[in-house]
Amino acid sequence: MADVKARPRSRLAISFLRLFTVQASWNYERLIGVGTGFAAEPLLRGLDSDRYRAALGRACRYFNSHPYLSGAGAGALARAEVDGVPAEQVERLRGALAGPLGSIGDRLVWAGWLPMLSALALTGVTWGRGLTAVAWFLVVYNLGHVALRWWALRAGWNYGPRVAAALQEPWMRRAGQYLGPATALALGLALPMVAQWSGDAFRGWPRIMLAVAAAVAFGLLRWRPDILSGLRLGLVLVVIALIAGMLW
Repeated sequence: MADVKARPRSRLAISFLRLFTVQASWNYERLIGVGTGFAAEPLLRGLDSDRYRAALGRACRYFNSHPYLSGAGAGALARAEVDGVPAEQVERLRGALAGPLGSIGDRLVWAGWLPMLSALALTGVTWGRGLTAVAWFLVVYNLGHVALRWWALRAGWNYGPRVAAALQEPWMRRAGQYLGPATALALGLALPMVAQWSGDAFRGWPRIMLAVAAAVAFGLLRWRPDILSGLRLGLVLVVIALIAGMLW
């Protein structure tokens, strides 16, 4: 056990790099469990062979979370194994982590960080920044998501079975409070500008028809989701764009 804890930094670095492949082995039976176990494996090295095999087998069982926060699960479960936590408690910890890591990640990233930066990038495109706006989006978004992955792994390893306390850190609460209004502001800024920018190519009756089609689609999405869903609307728009491009 001493050898496992003696040099965690190099093993954390290997585990961190493996987190980028956590979804490569996604399947319906274990979801990202195999990928999480693969990421946790370097942290289990140094255990005696029997404990190592048993711990690695448990690490590859069913697990699900937001991919950017899966490191918290990998680190916490590995630390619990290294600290000699009974297998039953490790399994309970696995089940307890899946829901919070999924919901917090969805709220911070899919409903906050990603749409906010996407809206800002689109606004930049309408201002004539083009590829510069896209490049800034890629740089800033990836800096944020890589930092979140590294923090999650370190928090999982440092806190172990008490990793829930890391999810209550002040910066996490502030991020949740501020990202929502910031995303709404960015989307509110981008929507009319993108609509005007994309509609500049239409004049006269085509512009009126475009506005009517947008209003009808919005109404169906809002009041008749059984008829038109976001996925169906997206597919219809792609087909229309392909046909228009061929006939133009």
